Amino acid sequence: MAETRDLLILGGGLVGMTLALAAARRGFSSHVIDRADPASVTAEGFDGRATAISTASWNLFRNIGLAETLEPHGCPIDSIAVSDQMKPGQIDFQPEPHEDSLGRMFANRTLRVALFEAAKAEPLIDWIAPAEIVTRERDAFGATATLADGRVLKGRLMIAAEGRGSPTRDEEGLNLAKWDYSHRAIIVGLDHEKPHENVAWEIFYPDGPFALLPVLDGPQGQHRSALVWTVDEADAAGVLKLSNRAFLAEVEKRMGGMFGAISLNSKRSSYPLSFQHTSKLIGERLALVGDAAHGMHPIAGQGFNLGLRDVGALVEVLTEGRRLGLDPGDAGMLKKYEEWRALDALMVMSATDGLTRLFGLPGKAASAIRRFGMAGVQRTGWLKDFFMNEARGVTGERPELLRH
Repeated sequence: MAETRDLLILGGGLVGMTLALAAARRGFSSHVIDRADPASVTAEGFDGRATAISTASWNLFRNIGLAETLEPHGCPIDSIAVSDQMKPGQIDFQPEPHEDSLGRMFANRTLRVALFEAAKAEPLIDWIAPAEIVTRERDAFGATATLADGRVLKGRLMIAAEGRGSPTRDEEGLNLAKWDYSHRAIIVGLDHEKPHENVAWEIFYPDGPFALLPVLDGPQGQHRSALVWTVDEADAAGVLKLSNRAFLAEVEKRMGGMFGAISLNSKRSSYPLSFQHTSKLIGERLALVGDAAHGMHPIAGQGFNLGLRDVGALVEVLTEGRRLGLDPGDAGMLKKYEEWRALDALMVMSATDGLTRLFGLPGKAASAIRRFGMAGVQRTGWLKDFFMNEARGVTGERPELLRH
């Protein structure tokens, strides 16, 4: 039987593995169990998505020793342009010259490779993948996970980091506020004639947001962006079946030719969009992190960053508990984690949900009102600063790992 470790982390994706590494830097040992084959999820073409890493999240990566590895592969986001159907009245978010960028864009594959390589080299992380969990058990003395091959892994605190469909959360019977947006995000990589100049575009159309996210130039110097195009669920199958030529024609129409000639550099993929928020983030010797606790619309690119705030808060609470001589599964300490994270997560998610609904209102009058409001934000310095700081994740009570 394997040794009992401090943490039993179920799910070794981006959030779960970041948690394991952040905990290891503070001296906590962990078993990390994931059903996915690491070779598959890091293969070229497995996942064409890119993720925006906020300023606060970059602080976390720097504090756990990953910044130097990741830095050459990230594209800075120097400004964010928000537009309603490319009509006059857009907002341009741009930090002061002395400030850091608004974030960095990384291919998900790049993040996975960096995290997995660091985990392999960390003796405090016992990484088991691919592996199927057949039973999960928790009691006053600890937590166990029994694998399909008969192995039994033990920890003092079980952490659910399995994503939106978390079986651990469902087994615990935690209430979930959930609704479907009846939209689907279509993701693809674009090559384009003109440079993006490190600008992230969020363009709102009646059928959903159309985001162009800057990524590094390709190996032959091709200018590149990641497209996240939200369409109505009823139209998604048709859009995905379009020929490349017809699909590009639709994309060009929405881009207004701002990047010149465009072409695809990856396959199209898609996923449904929904909102879900768990009423409780903890149970007996159990904590939820990332999408297992809260799944949100990608409109503001904050989903992964919200999960990293969970990581920072949980590691900080565990560290404080150890200083007081408490067990990692101590109920009072877990309650502190829940109180810290629940309100912040709900506020970010509610704001994102409200933004989704506001920009989804149809009609010329709604569009005119939105553009009037955006023009007001553009002229109001403190309001622009507020939104920029929210995007960078530098507001509220941040965990120490995310502060500097």
